[in-house]
Amino acid sequence: MKRDKIIFWTSTIIIALWEAVMPMSTWIFAPEYMTFGTQALGYPDYFAYALAVAKVLGVIAIINPKTPDKVREWAYAGLSFTLVFAFISHACVDQNGGYMLMPLAFLAILALSYFYKNKI
Repeated sequence: MKRDKIIFWTSTIIIALWEAVMPMSTWIFAPEYMTFGTQALGYPDYFAYALAVAKVLGVIAIINPKTPDKVREWAYAGLSFTLVFAFISHACVDQNGGYMLMPLAFLAILALSYFYKNKI
């Protein structure tokens, strides 16, 4: 049981850092780079801001222990969609292997968090 909690919290913290802390710190400390990644893929500027807010809300729903299970399930689904679509966007636009593998690696970490959430 202790091992399951360690795996859950480690994977969840990695996701929280990648999906919430990084976009928000960019928005606060380097706003000129906020739309850097989405512009390269052809998305409008407002998409980066909407995506950052949605990711932060999703991470809050996953980390908060008082979040209802149904909301937490939707948060995992939403974060999964963002990672899958990031992979698809990179595969269609720039075909850079590193950019394509990064979302899949974090999707695997998110899946690990989801799997161990159900075990504890």
